[in-house]
Amino acid sequence: MTDLHELGLRTLAAALRDGEVTPVEATSYFLARVEARAGLGAFVEVTADRAMRRARELGAPPADPPPLWGVPFADKDLTARAGVPTRYGSRVNADHVPDRSDPLAVVMDEAGAISLGKTATPEFGLTGFTETRIGPPARDPWDPANGAGGSSGGAAVAVAAGLLPAAPASDGGGSIRIPAATVGVVGLKPSRGRVPAGSGLDSPGGLAVAGPLARSADDAAMLLDVLAAGPHPYATQAPGEGPFSEAARVLPGQLRLGVTTTSPWDETMDIRLDSTARAALDEAIRVLDGAGHAIEDAGWRPSGYAEMFMTLWRASAARIPVPDDRLGEVEPITAWLIREGRALPSDRLLSAFAAASAFERDTITAFDGFDAVLTPALALPPQPVGWFAQDDPERSFARQCEYAPYSSFVNVAGLPAVTVPMTADGHPVSVQIIGRPGGEALILYLAAHLERARGPLPWPPGA
Repeated sequence: MTDLHELGLRTLAAALRDGEVTPVEATSYFLARVEARAGLGAFVEVTADRAMRRARELGAPPADPPPLWGVPFADKDLTARAGVPTRYGSRVNADHVPDRSDPLAVVMDEAGAISLGKTATPEFGLTGFTETRIGPPARDPWDPANGAGGSSGGAAVAVAAGLLPAAPASDGGGSIRIPAATVGVVGLKPSRGRVPAGSGLDSPGGLAVAGPLARSADDAAMLLDVLAAGPHPYATQAPGEGPFSEAARVLPGQLRLGVTTTSPWDETMDIRLDSTARAALDEAIRVLDGAGHAIEDAGWRPSGYAEMFMTLWRASAARIPVPDDRLGEVEPITAWLIREGRALPSDRLLSAFAAASAFERDTITAFDGFDAVLTPALALPPQPVGWFAQDDPERSFARQCEYAPYSSFVNVAGLPAVTVPMTADGHPVSVQIIGRPGGEALILYLAAHLERARGPLPWPPGA
């Protein structure tokens, strides 16, 4: 029999619903893999006893099982789960055990999934690398000397190494797509408002949304179907086989696709595109051009972005519930961001929100002539643990922009975007596909098309 981690989310879910695999077998299998690869730093809390108890309680498949019945997953350590330590990546919360679960955890529970614990995140999810003082760094399974990106670094590592079939995550400036591209899996940031349990509408600037990490576009579509269903009064569909899974398999006809290597950080930083990233983008262009799609330069020339985004990032940190007299207990970049955010004058903050709205409108207008826009996923290859210089906050921020300059602007614009590994020789290198508002199905289709052209994605060493 094929090893369970090689089945992927959709096939494993079907095997569980059909009784070919039991929840106890699946949970035991993935818990063993989590334990065997603990050195990758994917998990900060493993709740093995709790997971096995839920697996036993599920018993045999019901007549009409929910879509993820018996499927193992994990909560990002920014998602509260009642009775489980939720530290938000910080020593300040070392003893925090919530008595109520966040909506995203409830969605996964009602879909029938089994949480194995908590995946690693940087402190309060503030950075694009997952290296904290509360636990070991999340490491790229292709080369553990390198970091895994962030802030959903632990979840991305778990999916890449086959410790989980897929995982829900969150993305406020690239936090799904950066680690997905770093470790070579599919990461989808939905449109603002698409996922009710992580819509972005309650975060400053509407930046942070929930979305899926998976090893294929089809599995990402299945998890998005579950996340977008609710439960919530604004849910747009019923759980199960929803519109993203269906539309991602339908040929849309000839498309007009834009391409850009311009980033909004080019005005203020020395952004350099690595040759491997350029080659992956060129390969994606070749494949899509060969399929008959019209491809042209997007002609996008954004301006005035850096100051606006820095203000929004600081404002996001300002509301983190750490009192001023305890800032010495958090990491230097966290303390810096909180202090900077709390010192922002109201007129500067209001100007940043106005500039963000204008940027959203201008970007959507600039991309409106295209069905989707392709960019590199990252500008640089994975970097060694410690490269982001977290003890020097300003240098750390600059390096994050140099590494992933194509991520945060998608959050500001509220657009959907997916990263997909394009090369299969050695370490995967990904591209990013940005859609129109509400255009998740089309970008998932394009990602699946690129996957078919690429061929099977190999597993990293030791998986």
